[in-house]
This record gives sequence, C-alpha cells and structure tokens, in this order.
Amino acid sequence: MKEEISENDLIAQRRSKLDLLRSKGKAYPNDFKRDSISQDLHHNHSQKDNVELEENPVHVSMAGRIMLQRIMGKASFITLQDMGGQIQAYLRSNDLPEGQYDDFKTWDLGDIVGLKGRLFKTKTGELTIHVESVRLLTKSLKPLPEKHAGLVDTEQRYRKRYLDLLTNEKSLQIFKTRSKIISEIRNFFGQEGYLEVETPMMHPVLGGAAAKPFTTHHNSLDMDLYLRIAPELYLKRLVVGGMEKVFEINRNFRNEGLSTKHNPEFTMLEYYTAYADFEDQMHFIEHLFKFLVQNVLDTTKMDIEGTTYDFDKPFKRLTLISAISKKLALAESDLKDRKKLEVIAKKLSIEDYKDMSIGKLQFEVFEKVVEEDLCEPTFITGYPTEISPLSRTSDEDSDFADRFELFIGGKEIANGFSELNDPEDQSNRFMKQVEQKASGDEEAMEYDAEYIEALEYGLPPCAGVGVGIDRLVMLFTGTTSIRDVLLFPQLKLKD
Repeated sequence: MKEEISENDLIAQRRSKLDLLRSKGKAYPNDFKRDSISQDLHHNHSQKDNVELEENPVHVSMAGRIMLQRIMGKASFITLQDMGGQIQAYLRSNDLPEGQYDDFKTWDLGDIVGLKGRLFKTKTGELTIHVESVRLLTKSLKPLPEKHAGLVDTEQRYRKRYLDLLTNEKSLQIFKTRSKIISEIRNFFGQEGYLEVETPMMHPVLGGAAAKPFTTHHNSLDMDLYLRIAPELYLKRLVVGGMEKVFEINRNFRNEGLSTKHNPEFTMLEYYTAYADFEDQMHFIEHLFKFLVQNVLDTTKMDIEGTTYDFDKPFKRLTLISAISKKLALAESDLKDRKKLEVIAKKLSIEDYKDMSIGKLQFEVFEKVVEEDLCEPTFITGYPTEISPLSRTSDEDSDFADRFELFIGGKEIANGFSELNDPEDQSNRFMKQVEQKASGDEEAMEYDAEYIEALEYGLPPCAGVGVGIDRLVMLFTGTTSIRDVLLFPQLKLKD
C-alpha cells in the first residue's frame, strides 16, 4: 500500500510540474530539430581523443529520454536514450543560458529533452555531450520502472510493450532483428526477380488452408466475410494472370487457441514460382535461409537449444513415414497398415483416431512423436494427399503429395508444395472438403467456384511456399514464446 501511495504522490508532483509549464506556455513544444542520434555519434567519434575533439569541434543537436541523472550542485550528468541507444551529457550551470540549469534540476527520469552542445571525452574516456542549451520537450507523468530491475512481470511486458522496449535492451534487440529479417527477405526476393504484391485480407469464401476462421460482416454488401487464413488462392490467381514470380508478406488470422507457438494474428511470407516444383522450392528455401543467417547474424552458424548448427551445410531430408519409422523403430510397412497404425495411435492417446483416414492418422502420429525432435534443419516430404488438398499428387505414389515442410528447432518454419493445377481434380478435392465441413470439421475449406474458373484458364506448372515470420524470428533470437517476438500479442482483457 505504501508503494502505491508513493507512486501516486510522484505522479501528483509531476502533474504539478506540468501545470507550471502550461502556465508559462512551455508545455509540449514541437519546434526542436535534431541532427544526430547516439549510435552515429559513438560510431563516428568514439575513437577520437579529447585533443582531436577540441581541435575539430563536433557540434550536435540531439533529443532523447532521461534514463539516468547525477545532479551535483552546479554540474550534472545525465544519460539520454534515443532510437540509436544511449549517450551521456554533461550540464554545467555557467555554460547554460540563465535559468536553464535551475529548470533542469526539476526534471524527472523519463522526461524527453532536446539539447545542443559539443562532444568531448571524460577522464574515464566516455564520449559525452557538453551541453550548451537544453529544453524540456515532453513531461513524463508516470515514473519509469526501477532502473535495475526493469519491467520484470511477463504479462506487463506484453501489455505495456512501450515500457518493455524502454527498459529492456534484449527486447528492443529482438524487434530490431525482426525488422532486419523482413528487410533482408525483401532484398532476397527482389534480387531473385520476384514481384511483391498485396491481396485481400477479407475473403468471401473460406480457403487456402485448413483452419477455423474469424468471421465478420460487411453492412453495405450485407454479406459475411472471413479474415483470411492464407493468401494462397489469390496469389495463384496472379500466377494465372502472368505474374510468374510473386510474394507477399502480410497478416493471416486463425481462430485458434493461444500458446507459445500460436497467436490468432500472425505474419506469413508466401511466394509462388511458375515452372518450378517442390524440389526446386526446397533448394530455393535452403538458399533463402543461408542468405538470412549470413546477412542477419553475420555468420553461417546458429545456436539452437544449446547446440550449434552450421547452415552452410546441406539441410537433412526425410519422408514423413521414414521419420516416424526411425523414431519408433518400426517398419515403414507397419505405418501403412490401418490396424497397426490404430494400435500406435491408441498408445499415443490420439483422440478420435478411429474416425480418421489413414493419411490423417499418419500425420497425427508424426506430430506427436517426431516434430519436436527436428532441431537440425530438416525437410520432411511425403505428406499424405488427403491432408494436402491444394497440393499436386505424386506421380510415383498417389497416396502422397509433392509437398514438404521445413523444421528447425523443433518447429515447422515453412510449408511448400507443387501446386495442383488440374481444375477437375481441384474441384473434386474441394467437394471432399465441403463434405468434411458438413460433417462438423470447422477447419475444412469451402468450394471456391471463382478459383476453379481461374484454373480453367490455365495455371502454369508451379510451386509455392509459406514461411511463418514469427517462428522465424523466434529461431533467430533464441526465444521460446511467440509473444516475445510480437510487439502486441493477443491477451485476455484485464479484469
């Protein structure tokens, strides 16, 4: 109770200071212009000594938030934080216009200030700004979290991400890495001749993946719409239209539970290439990942759960059936025998296994016993056709699709396949999805007549891949929860 009263008193004091600023017409100015940020100052001038800085003065105008204060009579040090990091500033009463130093001594941690001055080095060699003028730009009405502990409550870090970013350097670096990853993805696809596009976020027909959707309603058209679960069917329409190499980075929405791996709103990279098959896409995605590791981490190696993997080496490849066979020490033929597969499913406590097709059973067993152990970069191929309604069927075995998933760190990172471009086959598979939906499968797709019509004009042989950006960022930053890589993850409403 004392802490709450103390904080309320602090807030009251800060509001009183703001009232005084308002009375003087000095509250929230917006005419200060900066020409420097801390990161550039350190990069360009940290190697200089005081003699050089005195002979060739570097004058700066910068702004930032006060994170530390050391007030010592007529001279003080503060640490300012801006978009580039932190830098120290030195203020002395005799060097400032009349009244500024007295004003400064009333300012608080968290206040945002603008200052002008010149660079010098302290006796300890720290690059510092010798302030010649300073102004309060924004009054912080609430105190920042305690400087050493920071924002330690996990839920508060997610709910008040702005405070998390201000006080937690690791969190800030995660989101800088995320930005770098997305930027490098765009660079890579641009170099490879792909066209970036944007497709609708609201779909009149449910499709593109197996998932439960969010539904909304358009008043003027008086029609229900779905927030998209995947952009696939629209992107393939563009390939029909002659855009033979396209990609999109955007949001998908799936009405599923929250977990360390799932958020109902998430970011995907999805791309399609005409005159390519799933084997080509495995080579391409491996090349993309090696490019990202090198350009984002500046190395070919990545540490995953305490083990270092060299991404310069070829990625492993296993079929879904062989991966299960290896894990359970069973013959592959046993995994194609319905009765034997049901015995396995029962031992693994897989629910409703008797109602599943054999392909669905194989997939459920794989998810249960294999997926989490796939830490080394591994392509899994040979997915059952019946759980791959948009994939081309293998010419070698019609029970399986020309499809792969890439697993790294025990998580599915990418999903790709040779696209089904036979309109009659696709129509029949849509009808099976409709039957499954009628039987109660909330994740089954609907019949998309307009997409079938597009296929009838001719979709070139092609292959596409989807990559989960959020999971990719988790991999690159060594985080274990998707909430740590989303600026504003979905949370329950506060009581």
